[in-house]
Amino acid sequence: MTSFEPPLYGSALVLIGQNSRGEWVAQEQSGLFGGLFKTRHAALRYALFENGHHPDSIVETAGLVELDMSAPSFAAMQPLALPQRRVA
Repeated sequence: MTSFEPPLYGSALVLIGQNSRGEWVAQEQSGLFGGLFKTRHAALRYALFENGHHPDSIVETAGLVELDMSAPSFAAMQPLALPQRRVA
C-alpha cells in the first residue's frame, strides 16, 4: 500500500541540476525542501510533486547545483516544547 502526502509548498520555484558527483539535485529556491536523485526523471517528479504540479516553476540548469539544506525549516521555527502543566 502506498501512502499519499499532499504537496507542502504550492508553486514554489525549484532548481534542478547535477552536483559535482553527477547526482541529480532538486531544491526549492529558499532551501525549504530538496533532495538527491539518481536520475533527472526522479528529480523532476519530486519537484513537480512538492511544488503542486507547476512545471513552469521548475528551472533546470546546466551548471553545478549542490544540495544545501542549511536554510531554516518550518520545524526549526516551532517552539521546542510546550509549557508543562501539573495536574493534581
